Formats: sequence, structure tokens, C-alpha cells
Amino acid sequence: MKGLRAQVRSFDAGVRLLMVNQFAINLGFYMLMPYLADHLAHGLGLAAWAVGLVLGVRNLSQQGMFLVGGTLADRYGCKPMLLAGCALRTVAFTLLGVVQSLPALIVASALTGLAGALFNPAVRAYLAAEAGPERRVEAFAAFNVFYQAGILVGPLAGLALLAWDFRLVCLVAAGIFGALALLQARALPGRPPADRSAEPGWRAVLRDWRSIAANRPFLLFAVALSGSYVLAFQVYLALPLRARELFGERTGVVTGAVFAVSALAALSGQLKLTAWARQALSGPQAIAWGLAVMGAAFLPLLPGPYRDGALGTVVGVAGLVLCAALLAWGGALLYPFEMDTVVRMSGERLVATYYGAYNTASGIAIAVGNLGVGVLFDAGAAWLPWAALAATGLLCAAAVIGLERGGYLRPPVRKPSLAG
Repeated sequence: MKGLRAQVRSFDAGVRLLMVNQFAINLGFYMLMPYLADHLAHGLGLAAWAVGLVLGVRNLSQQGMFLVGGTLADRYGCKPMLLAGCALRTVAFTLLGVVQSLPALIVASALTGLAGALFNPAVRAYLAAEAGPERRVEAFAAFNVFYQAGILVGPLAGLALLAWDFRLVCLVAAGIFGALALLQARALPGRPPADRSAEPGWRAVLRDWRSIAANRPFLLFAVALSGSYVLAFQVYLALPLRARELFGERTGVVTGAVFAVSALAALSGQLKLTAWARQALSGPQAIAWGLAVMGAAFLPLLPGPYRDGALGTVVGVAGLVLCAALLAWGGALLYPFEMDTVVRMSGERLVATYYGAYNTASGIAIAVGNLGVGVLFDAGAAWLPWAALAATGLLCAAAVIGLERGGYLRPPVRKPSLAG
């Protein structure tokens, strides 16, 4: 903890505020979202298809608008997008607590996703710019500690408030985002927009998007790293399915423990792993090692000799906990270097737009990957999902090494200006 405090204090006030901001964002979000489906189904009595629709709209609006959110941050500034995102979340979470009709819930869910699409690329672009090339990796490592702390504390705070009323959870979460908007409006320094082009807005946007589509190294890197997002998401999909195999309907405690282990592993290991990797590895090597560790995380879940009885349950739980810890450590190892690489692939220009495009690609990968994982579970072979997930991590690690050796991960060379 002392090391974290010292590292955070070494950054200027803007970077420190962004880190606290991210903790509060995740605190408010995870205070509410884990309990939303149960509220919709049992509190409001919605049919299963309606619950799925409301939750799906949130994910679609966020993933589908990341590129737009990043573009707006580059054209109009990161701070306005941060403020707009927090304000939208304030409205959206208030609506989720007070409305009951399906159309109103869909609107609230869409606003929730849109808010994330506005502030996620903006906060990363702002952090990258404020930290500078020399300290970007350190900044993103500390940022991830605050990010994971919010994920750890949020559900616990939500559970405590849920003892009174779900509406109280929504209103407190909305209040957090409202306070964030006011705090950042007063204390966060403004930064000039990255895109000051004199072209008409739509022409400049199309030009920027075409430049990203033509950036082959960036696209290859995004594809190679997409597997990390598929693997990380299995804390929400494959691991709960395995917990259900072990405990039937009584999976709540085990699933909660898996979430806690994941967050605590990331919190405890982030700064140490980053410090070690900066001394021992290059950025691409750190990313490749992180992907390999994330893939290896699923090996303890392969069927073994102890599958039945009390011993089988103990071995199964141990496998789940080890998998969650290794996933978190692998993600912690690669994350700061991954974020730094995206900035370098952008040529230090239109960083928020690049982050938006990158987040959109990862969202698509998660959707496709989860469909594939579901198909593998339905195939009936107990070893198949875990083997496929492990292979995904190793293949993505090999892809990153291949990109490095092929020279694709070097920063693009800027063409010299012809102006005198």
C-alpha cells in the first residue's frame, strides 16, 4: 500500500484525480449492475426475454458507441466527454431506480451504455497524455489498481444497500456519478482537443476512421489482443458455469469468492508485476507472457482423476480459485503495456479515437467468443471448453511475438512536414 501511495503521489493532480475517478466509476457501476437482473426479474416481474433485452441494450449501446465516444473526445476534448458520461450515468441510474415500464427501462439501459462509451476512451486518452511517454506504463499500472478496487468494493457496497431497497442502491450509485461530474468540472484541468482540423466535421471524422482502418499494425494488434478480453470475460461466464456443475443452484458464495479472488489478485500483483516486467521484458514480451498466463489459467479446470465426491468438490473449487488468480495476474501483467502500445500504434495522435476503435473490437470479440464458449459447453466434452480457452491464450501470445518479430509493433514513422 505504501508503494501505491508513493507512486500515485509522484503524478500530478490531474492523473491522481483520474485514478480516483475510475475507482468511483467502478464503485457506482458494480454497486448496481450485478443486482439489476434480479431486480428486473423478481422485483418488477419482467419475463426472461425482457430482462435479456434490457441488459443487451446496455452492452450494445456501449460497445457500438465506443468509436463515436473516442472521436468526440478527440474533436471536443476529453474533459467534456468525461463530464457528459458521468452526467448521463447519473440520469440513467436514477431512472433504473424509479421507472417500471419496459420502454423506460430500455432507455435507461441505453443511456448507461452510452455514458460508458463517452468516458472510457476519454479517460484513457487523458491519462496517457498527462503521464507522458516516459511514465505511461506506470500510470496505467496504478490506474488498474484503482479500477480493480472499484470492482471489489462495488458489489459489497451494493449488497449492503440492497438490504434496504434496490431503489436506494440506484440513487446512491447515481449520486456517486453526480458528485464525480461536479468534482471533475471544478478540479480536472481542461486539455485542448486533439483534432483541430478546419475540415467539416463529418469529413474529418471519416478521414480519421479511414486512417485507423488503414493502420494494419494496429488492426493486427487489436486482433491478437482480442483473445485476452474473451479469456478475462470467462469470470462472468465459464467459471460460474463450472461452479454450477459443482454446487447446482447454490453457486452464489463460490461465484462471489471467485470475483473477490480475481480483484484481490490484481490489486496485490499489479505494481510488482509491472516493475518486474519493465526491468526484465520488452513491452511486447510482457504482453505475450500475460496472454500465456491467462491461457494457462484454464488448465487447472481440465478434467482430472478427482471429479466426484467431496474430494472432487475441493479440487474443483481450488481449480476455480487458481484460474481466477492466474487470469487476474496475467491481465495485470499485460494491461499497462497493452494500453501503452495502443498509444504508440496511434502515432500519439487521435488517441481517444484509437482507444474507442480498440474497445469496439474487444467488444465484438467478447460477443463472438462467448458464443463459441457456449457452443463448446453444449458439445458435451468436459475438457473441450478449457482446452480451447487455454489454446486461445497461447495462440494470442504467439501472435504478439510474431508481430514483434515482424516489426509491426514499432511506432509508426511520422512523415516530415513539407512546410518551411
